[in-house]
Parts: sequence; C-alpha cells; structure tokens
Amino acid sequence: MAINLKTTKSLVASSGVKLLVYGQAGAGKTSLIPTLPNPVVLSAEGGLLSIAGADVPYIEISDMASLREAWSWLAESDEAKAFQSVALDSISEIAEVVLNTEKKNTKDPRQAYGAMQEQMADIIRAFRDLPGRHVYMSAKLEKTQDEMARILYSPSMPGNKTGQQLPYFFDEVLALRVERDADGNTQRALMCDGDGIWLAKDRSGRLEMWEAPDLGAIIRKTEGGGGDEQLRLA
Repeated sequence: MAINLKTTKSLVASSGVKLLVYGQAGAGKTSLIPTLPNPVVLSAEGGLLSIAGADVPYIEISDMASLREAWSWLAESDEAKAFQSVALDSISEIAEVVLNTEKKNTKDPRQAYGAMQEQMADIIRAFRDLPGRHVYMSAKLEKTQDEMARILYSPSMPGNKTGQQLPYFFDEVLALRVERDADGNTQRALMCDGDGIWLAKDRSGRLEMWEAPDLGAIIRKTEGGGGDEQLRLA
C-alpha cells in the first residue's frame, strides 16, 4: 500500500480553523460573525439584528430538515464554495431544536437526551469537517459550582454529557468576556487560555491570553500570519 505522506503546514489551508466562542447573553457573540473571512450564517436563534448593517448572507434553521439541507448545500453546492467561513449561531440553540424533535418521538426523556447527544456529535463533526472552511460556532454560557463552591464558566448545551464533550471538537475554545477597565469603561475581549474558572483553550499556541474580539485576526494568528497587538485588560 502506498503511503500518502503529508505535512502539518498544510493542515489549516486544507481544513480551516475551527472555533467555538461562548459567553453570556448580549456579550456580542453574533456581532463577531462579520469579522470572519467572507462568512455565511446558519441562524437558529433569529437574533441577527446586531449585524443587520453588515449585509451577511444567512440561512434560517428551524428544524432538522433545514439543518440537513444547509449542510448539503455547503458541502456540495458550487455557489457555497464562494464562502470562506461558516457560522452556526448558536450550536446551543441547534441542540434545543434536535432535543425538541427527539422529545416528540419518545415519551422517555432519558432516551430523548441520549439521542440528542449522539446526533449533536454527528452534526458538530459534519460542519466542523467541511473542507477548506473556517467554522465558527457560538454557544451560550453555562455556570456550574464545584465541590469548593467556586462558580465555573463553560459552554452551555442541553444535557451534561453534550456540554462536557463540546470543547474537544474545536481547535480554539474562547470565552467572550465583558469586563470593566480601571476607568470603569466596558471592554469586550476573547479569553484564549483557561484559568481554572473560565474554560478556554488555544490548540495553535499562538494566541495571547486576551485577544481583541476579531475572529479574522484570531484566524490569521493561528495560521502563523501574526495579528494585532495584544489586548490588555486592567
């Protein structure tokens, strides 16, 4: 059997960067979408008013049929090849759509959650693995308490198992934080490395602890092309 030897330098070019960003309601997860390179949006929340002025194409996701149709279009259509990035807003809401469908098919809640978990793993992999595309998925914020009574922050999904597995699917898991600086001004920033309280990871190793809320700049840095000056929070 012939060995097809590849190089790691070609990974981003062939696969794109896969990003998950989570944060509280109103933090601005949707407003990050126009910063992506030439994006198309799959909207399950109907909350695109914040980017109405950006003229970004979108597809409404209201049920499993529309989700499957969107994936087929992205994977097979020549028209869809024009888009460099795909944004799912939000993956938490898409999971709710799947869960509601499963609840209609069974009277056993445990069975419905189990079926949802399996389907969401398949859905996330299918969209994540679209070749040559950057893929951005937003998620709601989950607050939990550990045995030391600390409040921990992570991406939210229906079903504990689904939420715990979610970060493993992505190259970059970033927390969109809204904080106040030393002068009391509100500042938005992407947290790129976990601190034991907030979950975050940077598989590329090229991001600073804090980065400006610009996904295009994040992608350039993970590709090794450099980026903007490090954002500092006082």
